Amino acid sequence: MGKIRARSDNQKLFFDFTYLDKRCREQTMLPDTPANRRKLEKILERIEAEITLGVFDYATYFPQSSKVAEFNRLQAGCAQLRTPLFKDFAERWFDEKRVEWRDTHTKTVRLTLDKHLLPEFGKKEVSAITKAEILSFRSALGKVPGLKGQALSATRINHIMTPLRMILSEAADRFEFTSPYLNIKSLKVPKTDVEPFTLEEVLQILGAVREDFRNYYTVRFFTGMRTAEIDGLQWKYVDCQRRLKTDPPWPLFAEVIM
Repeated sequence: MGKIRARSDNQKLFFDFTYLDKRCREQTMLPDTPANRRKLEKILERIEAEITLGVFDYATYFPQSSKVAEFNRLQAGCAQLRTPLFKDFAERWFDEKRVEWRDTHTKTVRLTLDKHLLPEFGKKEVSAITKAEILSFRSALGKVPGLKGQALSATRINHIMTPLRMILSEAADRFEFTSPYLNIKSLKVPKTDVEPFTLEEVLQILGAVREDFRNYYTVRFFTGMRTAEIDGLQWKYVDCQRRLKTDPPWPLFAEVIM
């Protein structure tokens, strides 16, 4: 809802309204009087009605405004491309991709869309989103407090940005425009210092561990398998003769059992 406001320095009235998701403030030379406010409020009502009907022409009301050229470019681009709003295309993309994901990943992407991406870009056409807006959004994420009150980590920010990159890349491919995400690299993530056991320490552990756990730890130390992989591994999928883990119930490559 637009407003008629007065400047604090000279008490001249100006229009304050939103058009194409941009705040517009247009100055008049009228002093702040009740009569002038009523006059401008009627004009503002007409402007907002035309915006709702989709027939508003910025240049008709504010021909000298610097925003005229900007809105002409936006309207020309939208008319030419006719791409969907981000919120509509993001929902379509989510429905198409969720069949490829595990339930946990689906929930994570859904949360990212609802909490971050849709509030920021939902009302914009996918082709109208700019590189500057993406970088500004990423910068703002760095100021969002995490669960422990600290700023979001580079890893978390990258995870939030990944669905945005995928959505814009898919939209650019379907509607034939250049993705604004092009050449935006992920944030650098500090490397974690890893201090693995030496072979001597591994042998000491295996020599001291309970007998019924020795095979388990031997496989853990010498294959590099992930926790979920080894904890779900069954003996029927271990080929002791060839020293391989084969025919797993999940799509993993065969791994050598030392």
